[in-house]
Amino acid sequence: MGRQLGSPEVWQDQKRSQSLQQSKKRLERDVQFLSALYQKKEDVDVLLELAKEGENVDKDFDLALAAFGKHLEEAELQTLYYEVDDPRNAILTIHPGAGGTESQDWASMLMRMYLRYAERKGYKTEILDMQPGEEAGLKSATIRIEGDYVFGNLSQETGVHRLVRISPFDANKRRHTSFVAVFVYPEVDEDIEIKVNPDELRIDTYRAGGKGGQHVNTTDSAVRITHIPTGIVVQCQNERSQHKNKASAMKVLKARLYELERKRKLEKVELLEDSKTDIAWGNQIRSYVLHPYKMVKDTRTRLETGDTDRVLDGDLDDFIKASLVLRKTKPAG
Repeated sequence: MGRQLGSPEVWQDQKRSQSLQQSKKRLERDVQFLSALYQKKEDVDVLLELAKEGENVDKDFDLALAAFGKHLEEAELQTLYYEVDDPRNAILTIHPGAGGTESQDWASMLMRMYLRYAERKGYKTEILDMQPGEEAGLKSATIRIEGDYVFGNLSQETGVHRLVRISPFDANKRRHTSFVAVFVYPEVDEDIEIKVNPDELRIDTYRAGGKGGQHVNTTDSAVRITHIPTGIVVQCQNERSQHKNKASAMKVLKARLYELERKRKLEKVELLEDSKTDIAWGNQIRSYVLHPYKMVKDTRTRLETGDTDRVLDGDLDDFIKASLVLRKTKPAG
């Protein structure tokens, strides 16, 4: 790889050079990670030898052993990433099911959960599109998330999420059940060519929504793109520039087309898009119960916790790791 990057011909091909540089960074990161793991093991071995010689190293040994154990857990997690798309960035979309304000509010709670998860993990986030609900919550949202193995982690969140609680919008304080669908797509890098025929696109521009006052957008900067052959519709209104919104919308479209083709290659009849029509009971991957008791339970892995506040604040590591373990033991196909 180093020889290829040293070749002048490679640098004349921007896509190829970017792809090689990304691969080089990933390999360098893996080498550094393994070097650190061996170093921490060596620290434990040295302290163990000193202890055998009668030195009082109990405190240092405990610290070194804990550091090695933590790094080893991270190494074990790395073995769970084996899909070619796992290292990629991700495009995450949120769609409330039937239920109006109640489901839309649940959608906004999930959006906050994923933004907090990204913050905890040190990922970068960019809200590409967000359609607010009429009373509260949101009708839909699209978020780009950037970082190491983002898609590998967040792909485990694709599916229907169910909430049970006393509705804050119900004057009679009745219990309500709401459903929201989350879909996660791998962001397409420059090393993957997705051919999109411009003649198969319908591009509409419209005025982006806002809160009024100085935030009112007076130009038709928001962009909606419809891919006619598949019926996929994407939109972006986050930027004030129509050009930037169009570029972001095309990025989302390519991610969704790539995921669609990936599923077809796996010969899956039930494509992700088909499940959007049934965001309801019986299809949830995880239930979040806030009343009459507190419990978050994943229906796939059976993992559960009573600390609902921690989960809704973005602490999803245990659920995602359990799902990755299940994926490796029972790979889809």
